[in-house]
Amino acid sequence: MKTILKLENVTKKYSLGSTVVHALRGVNIELEKGKYYSIVGPSGSGKSTLLHILGCMDLPSTGEVWINSRPVHCLNETQLTKIRAVELGFIFQSFHLNPILTVLENVSIALQFLGIGKAAAQERAREWLDRVGLDHRLDHYPSELSGGERQRVAIARALVKKPQFVLADEPTGNLDSKTGQEIISLLRKINREAGVTIVQVTHDREIAEMGDEIISFRDGRILQ
Repeated sequence: MKTILKLENVTKKYSLGSTVVHALRGVNIELEKGKYYSIVGPSGSGKSTLLHILGCMDLPSTGEVWINSRPVHCLNETQLTKIRAVELGFIFQSFHLNPILTVLENVSIALQFLGIGKAAAQERAREWLDRVGLDHRLDHYPSELSGGERQRVAIARALVKKPQFVLADEPTGNLDSKTGQEIISLLRKINREAGVTIVQVTHDREIAEMGDEIISFRDGRILQ
């Protein structure tokens, strides 16, 4: 399989006053196109820091990051912003939906930011909202939806721009166990049908095991 994401000897240090925090310690990882990965580990292990670096939201202190054989560890913020906008999709625990936009608008605006016209953007948004089972909720607002429905909107928004891969940070964290499993089953279905690589961070071992591969993290290092 083709390698879509690669980290070589990546470290990340933060300064908290006079204390230096080593969030990542020499991480080496290769992620293959089309697979579903789960990153697990205790709080403070470095999971979120790793996700931020994979998502071009942060740069490593040392080491190299490659996306589709392109080095991104040496890019400036403008270049990183373009990669985030075009090639990556993000799903968050707290959904991050705009409360004053309808479901259709929340999804289509991701395409309008890329310069796609409103009519074309809304047509593609409708297609994805249908795929996640929300074609009957297009004109509703986030406050009128259940937690599971809000996360489905977030999934449609992440995937509507056809990203290379999707990063999900505790995507079931605000959901009950049944709804959480339904959301991961939906992501797995999309992963298989669309061939999009998905990387999720989760504390839930049962959710983690629904993916193809589990990456265990502790003290800034990969255990397995």
